[in-house]
Amino acid sequence: MESTIKNHVESVIKEQREFFSTHQTKDVKFRIAQLKKLRNAIYKYEKKITEALWKDLHKSYEEAYYTEVNIVLDELDLHISQLENWTEAEDVPTPLLLFPSTSKIIYEPLGVVLIYAPWNYPFQLMMNSLVGAISAGCCSIMKPSPYALNTAQVMEDIIHETFERNYIEIIQGDRKVNEILFAQRYDFIFYTGSPAVGKVVMKAAAEYLTPVVLELGGKSPCVVDANANIDVAAKRIAWGKLINAGQTCIAPDYLFVHSSVKDRLIKKMVEQIESMFGSDPKESKYYGRIINEQAFDRLRKLMLDGKIVYGGQTDRSEKYIAPTIIDEIKPGFPIMQEEIFGPLLPVMTFEQIDEVLTFVNEREKPLAFYYFGKSKSAEDILRRSTSGGACINDVLLQIANHHLPYGGVGNSGIGKYHGKASFLAFSNARGVVKTSTIFDLPMRYAPYRLFKLVKSLLMHRSK
Repeated sequence: MESTIKNHVESVIKEQREFFSTHQTKDVKFRIAQLKKLRNAIYKYEKKITEALWKDLHKSYEEAYYTEVNIVLDELDLHISQLENWTEAEDVPTPLLLFPSTSKIIYEPLGVVLIYAPWNYPFQLMMNSLVGAISAGCCSIMKPSPYALNTAQVMEDIIHETFERNYIEIIQGDRKVNEILFAQRYDFIFYTGSPAVGKVVMKAAAEYLTPVVLELGGKSPCVVDANANIDVAAKRIAWGKLINAGQTCIAPDYLFVHSSVKDRLIKKMVEQIESMFGSDPKESKYYGRIINEQAFDRLRKLMLDGKIVYGGQTDRSEKYIAPTIIDEIKPGFPIMQEEIFGPLLPVMTFEQIDEVLTFVNEREKPLAFYYFGKSKSAEDILRRSTSGGACINDVLLQIANHHLPYGGVGNSGIGKYHGKASFLAFSNARGVVKTSTIFDLPMRYAPYRLFKLVKSLLMHRSK
């Protein structure tokens, strides 16, 4: 069985390399046509996509559309409308010393790429990456997570119906398949998942010096200052934390709230949670489920420390964990040692903002940073911290604007995508110098005549 999969993978890579070498994918009209084919397929399969997301993660139609289908459609629309502009050669200035040359940047596809997507947003994270690959002119091998099996199957149906495998192929399987895939040589790897597996991917890529984009995660802080609008903060934090039952890489991972407003914030958050999901979220069609029993058990252990001030109900048979707020958290608790990836919100307090910045800056760089408070304070906090992305007086929205590059920094990821950044991620920016042959200036050749004059001109220019 393993040898059969290995043979299939190697065969697909060979076929894609042969197709890429025909240069058909470099044609801009070809790329736009493929983007349109993918868009039409998504429209056709919309119902099946959202039904699969319900089966895998208990996502309501509305949430599935907003957070998965629509994001991909928006990305497709942007690439279809802008690709001709993005692919144009970019003229750049040429230093006087290089006269009579001109310089430009041309964008060419990297080649055959591997795209690996996780289970939490199985459609959006896979297809959004694919849009960038198509846009740049690459051939792609896609590997969805087996944990969101229903969505993976729908994506396979879409890909096999829409594209030839020598251009785009999707390969299903477990960790053994991952090992086979990661052992091959690609021109680029785009991986979305955990930092732990990201390190495995990077080691595998190093074997062939393959470039990577790693979209990872981490513990994204959410800070509520004393001067924040508490009503708005409570509503937006509760919403952002509980989308997909907290299984969102950019969800607020933990809450740092000024001691003077903590009780009021928690009270308002409880009101907002019940406004969205009712007094028993288990009965709400808008509240998700944990992906599997293994993830459920891990989250259940994280609930053992601290004081649960709201929620805490669980049902393993339904993979249900209620929205849960945990107070009296200490930094050494297990819940503060790893990304939560669930509907648990640990709460810590502060008196001075410097306490928060010291805490955050001493740890791995987060994927997101959220601050609720006055704009002047926010600018200072952004200046004194770092993260892959950030929101002021909101959460999650940095992923929804395709004009913003999205990605991590340090332990939370390498590289950016979305919009033009996706096109660039899958492209090689090739610098080209073109020099006239009508005349040839002697000053660059030994014995370097007129050197003193040229040097004086260069020195004058730099002053």
